[in-house]
Amino acid sequence: MLDRIRASLPSLAPAEQRVGKLVLADPRAFTNLPVTELADRAHVSKPTVVRFCRSMGYDGLTDFKRKLAGTVSEGVPFIHRSVDTDDKTGDVLVKVIDNTVAAFLKYRNDASTAAIEKAVTALVDAYRQGRRIEFFGVGNSGVVAQDAQHKFFRLGLNTIAYSDGHMQVMSASILRPGDCVVVISNSGRTRDLVDACDIARKNGATTITITASGSPLASSSHIHLAADHPEGYDRYSPMVSRLMHLMVIDILATCVALRIGGETLQPMLQEMKNNLRSKRYA
Repeated sequence: MLDRIRASLPSLAPAEQRVGKLVLADPRAFTNLPVTELADRAHVSKPTVVRFCRSMGYDGLTDFKRKLAGTVSEGVPFIHRSVDTDDKTGDVLVKVIDNTVAAFLKYRNDASTAAIEKAVTALVDAYRQGRRIEFFGVGNSGVVAQDAQHKFFRLGLNTIAYSDGHMQVMSASILRPGDCVVVISNSGRTRDLVDACDIARKNGATTITITASGSPLASSSHIHLAADHPEGYDRYSPMVSRLMHLMVIDILATCVALRIGGETLQPMLQEMKNNLRSKRYA
């Protein structure tokens, strides 16, 4: 949560930056002080303190304090450790697993339920209106986009995934209000994805991004689902980021399935299962 605040500071208004710096200076004190005292210490108004919390993706000051208190008191039992060229197999095993667990627990503490709720609502609305739902990603994120398309397609949603920059731009050009596009990126700085997201947004489609806070892609979307982690972009394969993105997709798919309801989904999923039986050995 603190890393996310630190990364987001440059994109905030000056007054909100002062609130963010106050959080970073003493997170524990921030969770215990009333809004009047916080506003005085940051030299801002009380509404600015609340605006800062909402800018970070939380419902308000109470929700922000609750998540911050959890981060400060619980912490994460593992730290990110880079894989080195002279690591033995056992070292690699421990580092990869510990890094993944640490990232997942950090996401659990930092995730904005308000942002996830907005994304789920947009996806369900698109489904109910029979609109298009598309997933964009390139490289490793393109694989995640394909996985997302598979998960949502099985729920009966009209979905497609593109990992080619030209196809993304062409598809974004024909999206319209009511359509929804989910753009996935590790760095949030891939030009093709930012361009496609901008085009989709200008055409009225709802844009959801799963990417790093403070990135150009995060700033260009209607709904940003922060996926922050300490993994570098230039060393080996982005393992943790890919798994985190897959987890976020699983959360969205599960929430959407629950919204659609078992009465609608169960008969369809059962028929799908019955029709697939002939594809398996007895």
